[in-house]
Amino acid sequence: MALENTHFGYEGIREIMGDGPRSIFFLGIGGVSMNSLAQVCRMRGHTVAGYDRTESALTKRLEDEGVRVFYTASAENAAGCDLVVYTVAIPADDPVYVWAGNNGIPRISRADFLGYVMKRYDVRIGISGMHGKSTTTAVVAEIFSAAGREPTVFGGAKMAATGETNVIGREDYFIFEACEYMDSFLDFYPTVSVVLNVEMDHVDYFKDMDQIKNSFAGFIRRGRSAVINGDCADALEAARASGRPFVTFGREGGEDYVAANVTPFPGGSEFDIVRRGVKLCRARINVPGDHIVTDAVAAAAVSIECGVSPEAVAEGLGSYKGIRRRMERVGETKSGAAVFDDYAHHPTEVAATLKTAAGFGFDRLIVVFQPHTFSRTFELFDGFADALAKTGADEVILMPIYPARETNVYGVTSDQLAEAVAGRGTPARCLHSFGEAADEIREKYGRGDCVITVGAGDVEKLAPMLVQG
Repeated sequence: MALENTHFGYEGIREIMGDGPRSIFFLGIGGVSMNSLAQVCRMRGHTVAGYDRTESALTKRLEDEGVRVFYTASAENAAGCDLVVYTVAIPADDPVYVWAGNNGIPRISRADFLGYVMKRYDVRIGISGMHGKSTTTAVVAEIFSAAGREPTVFGGAKMAATGETNVIGREDYFIFEACEYMDSFLDFYPTVSVVLNVEMDHVDYFKDMDQIKNSFAGFIRRGRSAVINGDCADALEAARASGRPFVTFGREGGEDYVAANVTPFPGGSEFDIVRRGVKLCRARINVPGDHIVTDAVAAAAVSIECGVSPEAVAEGLGSYKGIRRRMERVGETKSGAAVFDDYAHHPTEVAATLKTAAGFGFDRLIVVFQPHTFSRTFELFDGFADALAKTGADEVILMPIYPARETNVYGVTSDQLAEAVAGRGTPARCLHSFGEAADEIREKYGRGDCVITVGAGDVEKLAPMLVQG
């Protein structure tokens, strides 16, 4: 189980921070959000240092900017710091975390501290939901950039247009991905709350849909207004329970903002953005998938609600180039099979990804899926089996479950999932190493085939192996 979030709130953290520069130590400084928090604090005049397990391009950049980064866990690294900001992914016995607790040094969770940092921005757009957060955050960022707003962006995946996950811009607009896990988003301060969808997930924390809907209602309540998926009944229920004014977006036709006259083309879609029956613009997005159109209309809706012109919306959508690990084409095997990689790790996401890939027109679609966490695989088992068997795959290869923070107290295995998929009529088997999978795929599949690696764990290592092998 992850560490818990703190809930000092803005006023509590402001009191801890005081009036002058502080010395802040970041545990997990190599994480994309923590890295950007460190950058913002350094730019605001604070002394910044931190720890991460491994060196990366993100930590190297901080070091180049004069930030001390340690790669060995030791309490001595944080000597003299005024506070510790930590990611909940660190172990409870981390030396700095324990030292700070024993010596009265304030410890603040990443989400709590991010809430404090964002309050300085005038307009704060928080994008939430079980699926599509990273894509929609990146699309909104592209639209605001097209409008000349120079936003600060805290996303969840590297944007193709900039090569960055986060962008430090002006302090007028703050666009951020609002994660629901451990109720992190209840520490944020959006002025506009966006809800893309509400479904069962994170079953190691959320016990039922009532808890999830209450959490989303709380997130919406933290903003002044909201933009809600009108096609999602649970999102609407949460919005109504929040008591905040909201507008809706969707695809069914009765929402405030809709994508109408959708025309798919190879590699993307064209569509009209319509507000309450009035066409605002014709837009084009150069990323495939019906679910991408829904994310695009959500981005258009929140942008227009924040005063961006329809012309800038169309320009931003047209210039959007995607984000890493969302139907990302990696290359081809030596025998000519196309290789794609995708982050999908929930049944709804897997189904949307495979539906999109099935529409590419290849002779065969081979899916390599690595389930993420034992709890999710166990609780959503039938959903995964249906998504893998019934949405376009010709063959399915299962990799062992990626444990992340968990141990397998459920007794669930990828072999069981492969058996369930095969029982639904799609050939499926479980392989037990990336090397084994790479050898078999390179030998068995070739020109006319599409191989897509799918999952939120380390399955992304496999796609380069297929291309380089």
